[in-house]
Amino acid sequence: MALHLLKPVLGNNGRSFCTSTLKMTINNVTVIGGGTMGAGIAQVAAASGNTVNLVDVSDSVLQKSRAAIEKSLARVAKKQFKDDPTKGEAYVSQALSKLQYITDSKKAVENADLVIEAIIEDLQPKIELFEKLDKLAPQKTIFASNTSSIPITEIASKCTRKDRFGGLHFFSPVPMMRLLEVIRISDTSDETYHKMDNWGKSIGKVTVTCKDTPGFIVNRLLIPYSIEAVRMVERGDATHQDVDTAMKLGAGYPMGPFELADSVGVDVGYYVAEGWSKRFPNDPLYKPSELVRKMVKEGKLGRKTGEGWYKYQK
Repeated sequence: MALHLLKPVLGNNGRSFCTSTLKMTINNVTVIGGGTMGAGIAQVAAASGNTVNLVDVSDSVLQKSRAAIEKSLARVAKKQFKDDPTKGEAYVSQALSKLQYITDSKKAVENADLVIEAIIEDLQPKIELFEKLDKLAPQKTIFASNTSSIPITEIASKCTRKDRFGGLHFFSPVPMMRLLEVIRISDTSDETYHKMDNWGKSIGKVTVTCKDTPGFIVNRLLIPYSIEAVRMVERGDATHQDVDTAMKLGAGYPMGPFELADSVGVDVGYYVAEGWSKRFPNDPLYKPSELVRKMVKEGKLGRKTGEGWYKYQK
């Protein structure tokens, strides 16, 4: 990678500064959003040796995040160090020592090399969050969104550091899923892109690169597939159980579309489809399912609620 270290760029205050100020390795990571995705990202970053601030406006959410991370780390340690419990305990202890749970976003980003947003999948709150953080974070800080469906360019629209903005799309559950989509917008600098990509590899992920296209790679293919699976059930072509069996045994998928929906969250796929339908109102491909709308309204969101397409023991 050839870094143009003497090339001036504009900082938040409009003054030029040398990109050599951005050369440092990503060590300090701030994750905004203490939900399932945010907690998972914080966990893998801390387990890889990063100092991590996990931020949420709610102490109660952060308490749940802490409990989930501790449980997940113990599960990983038991699997990876089954022949040496002492090493497993050290692994958990070291990772937890790297984590801080905080509600003060200003304090959380003051030393951040990288800020990853993992809040509600709604454009306006994301824009407002980054507009606020843009004024608080140092010039060196790279911003990234974990959005699965909203254009990164729109999320970055009110920021002055578009050359230091991109997407880092993780998959759930983050500690288990190896893939990380690294998204470039037209303004993302080569240095920023390479730093995000290298950081992704450093935390154990296999990275793929995509332009800022709706749904990136995985969801651009997965959402229409999932919608059509639901339509087959709505038309009475097949049961959801038979569709899952067919795709596992006929296509070699590890999960069928309905098992996957329950694992990720029935609501997640629904809101992605709903958002795309608003963006592309003339494309019937993205029209949300009334059956899935009813399930979301009834709280049948999959494994996390105990019932979705299938029933689960809580």
